[in-house]
Amino acid sequence: MHVEQDSAYHLRPATEADVPALRDLIARSIHALGAGDYTPEQIDAALTGTFGVDTALIRDATYFAVATADGRIVGCGGWSRRRTLFGGDAREQRDDTVLDPAREPAKIRAFFIDPDHARRGLGRRILAHCEAQAVAAGFRAFELMATLPGQRLYAACGYMPGEGVVHPLPGGQSIAFVPMSKRAP
Repeated sequence: MHVEQDSAYHLRPATEADVPALRDLIARSIHALGAGDYTPEQIDAALTGTFGVDTALIRDATYFAVATADGRIVGCGGWSRRRTLFGGDAREQRDDTVLDPAREPAKIRAFFIDPDHARRGLGRRILAHCEAQAVAAGFRAFELMATLPGQRLYAACGYMPGEGVVHPLPGGQSIAFVPMSKRAP
């Protein structure tokens, strides 16, 4: 499997051993980078299952970590050949059915960047890697469920928004997402 490197960051497949660091990264990322779009209560409720690690992606070798030279994980994201569009292991509505790449889009999943490393091109780097891998697996299109802060990255990378949705969360909370899609080049 191809991995990308530069002097400051290393893109590699995520492993089961990374799960605790990924959980911490996801929480830090959404608390800081999502604060302008979501309330603290929404973020905390979303971290109970909507935002989280999906170990099926790790087992499928389609989830990636960006690490610093000293090994600290500062970014993550992936793609999936399975029907589930978003959510971590704790999310109840999961469908691990394998998609038909000739007629169904690959799912772009669970992108989070460390706030101290934001705006350095890490999200774009992971996204380009995921899209290239999905195309190599035969997919011709991609779809995702964007957080409001993530929507800006995906739009800048050519994804078209659909009609926003409101997803229910525990404790009477809800959170806004934007479905987005893109055809492969």
